[in-house]
Amino acid sequence: MADPTDSGLYAARRSALLDRVPPASLIVLAGYQQKVRSKNIKYHFRQDNDFLYLTGFSEPDSLALLYRAGNRDCLTLFCRPRDQAAEVSFGQRAGPEGAVVEYGADHAFVIDEFETRLLEALKGKTQVYVGDELNRLPTLWQLINRERFHTPFDVPKAYRQLSALGAVLHPMRVIKSDPEIALIRHAVNASIEGHKALMRTVAPGINEGLLAATFMLEIAKHGSVDVGYPNIVASGNNACCLHYEENCCEVKVGELVLVDAGAEYGHYSADITRTFPATGRFSPAQRQIHNLVLAALDAAIARVRPGTRWNQLYETCMEVMAKGLIELGLLEGPFDEVMKSESYKRFTVHKTGHWLGMDVHDVGPYQDERGDWRVFEPGMVFTIEPGIYIPADAMDVPSQYRGMGVRIEDDILVTHQGCENLSAACPRASDEIEAFMAAGR
Repeated sequence: MADPTDSGLYAARRSALLDRVPPASLIVLAGYQQKVRSKNIKYHFRQDNDFLYLTGFSEPDSLALLYRAGNRDCLTLFCRPRDQAAEVSFGQRAGPEGAVVEYGADHAFVIDEFETRLLEALKGKTQVYVGDELNRLPTLWQLINRERFHTPFDVPKAYRQLSALGAVLHPMRVIKSDPEIALIRHAVNASIEGHKALMRTVAPGINEGLLAATFMLEIAKHGSVDVGYPNIVASGNNACCLHYEENCCEVKVGELVLVDAGAEYGHYSADITRTFPATGRFSPAQRQIHNLVLAALDAAIARVRPGTRWNQLYETCMEVMAKGLIELGLLEGPFDEVMKSESYKRFTVHKTGHWLGMDVHDVGPYQDERGDWRVFEPGMVFTIEPGIYIPADAMDVPSQYRGMGVRIEDDILVTHQGCENLSAACPRASDEIEAFMAAGR
C-alpha cells in the first residue's frame, strides 16, 4: 500500500495542480467529518478523495490551503489538536506538529485557527479554488469578501473569483500514475479471488447475504478491509435492479446470480461484475444471453487503444447486443431501424462504463473543452460493463428468457500499445465459468 506520509508523492501532485491555476491563486480544501451511526458510535472514517489525493492526510475534521509563494509551493494544514484522552479511546492524532513532520506540511495549526489564517492567506490572491464536496464552508464567500467591507475607502480592495476546484483537479485524476495503477491492480486481484470464492460457494438454497459476506472474507485475505461500493449479489429477477443492495433473498434452482463487487485497497477501487448459474450449469437461454453480453464486452475491449474515443465503446456494445437480440427474436425489425429507434434500450438500459480510481465512478470529464468525446491516453483506467436485463413481468418475451439480468464488467487499463484487461483472470466465458464451478464443487 502507498505510504500516506510519502510527502514527495503528494508534493508533486500539488505542484502539478498549482501549475494549472493562475499564479495569484489560493486553493481551499475541506476534508470530510466523521459521521455518527448512533449515539457515540461512529461510522468508519474515510477521507475525501480530493483532500487525500493532494495531502495524504486521512484524519477527520481537516482543512488545507495550497498556494505558491514566489517559486515555492506551500501547504498549510488545519487539524485536530493532540488530546491524550481522546487518543486513548479513538486512536492517535497527528496534531499540527505531526502534520508538519510526518505529512510534509509547510505550516500546520489547530482547526480553530482556520478563519484567521484564511484571511491572512487571501492577501494578494485574485483567484480562489474550493474543494468542498459536503459544503463544510458555507460562509467562505462572506470571508472572501470581508476585506472589501472592512478597509478604508481609499485603500485598494481585492475582488476575487471563486471557482470549483474539480474543474482543474479532476481532469488530472483521470490519468493514473504507476503507484496508482499498482493499487488498482491489487484491488482488482483481490476482487478476482472474491468472485471466484462466490462461484465455488453458490448453490440453490444459499442466501445472497452469505455470498456478500464471503466476498468480504476473501478480499480481507488480500489486505482489503473495505469495498468501493456496497456489494451487489442479485439472484434471479433481482438482477434487473441495477443497484440492488438488499442481498437478502434465497438463491433458487435455475437462477442466475449477478455479482457486482469490487475491493478497495489503499483508497483505490476495483469494479468487477460476473454472472453465473446457481447450479453450475447455464440453461440454453441463459447461455445465449450470457454469450451475447460477453461478445459485446470483448468487441468493445478490442477497440481500446490510444486515440479511440470514449463513446465508441458504448456504440460498439449496443451494435453487438442489438444484432444478437434481433437474432434471438427479442427485438423486431431490421438492424438499421432498431438502431435508429433505439428499441434495444428496453433490454440494455444503462451506459457501458466509467472511469475507475479512488472513486469507483471516478471523477474526470468524458468530453473535452470543445464537447468532443474524450480520446483514450495511456494511464487511463475504466470499466466496460454491457448488460441485458429481461424482467419477470416482460410477458411478451418467451418464458425461458424472463427473470434474468446478465452483466459482465471488466477493468481496463489503456497502455501505449493498446490495453490490458486487469480482471481477465476472473472466469468470464460461459464454458470457463462452468468448468471453474465444477472443479470447485
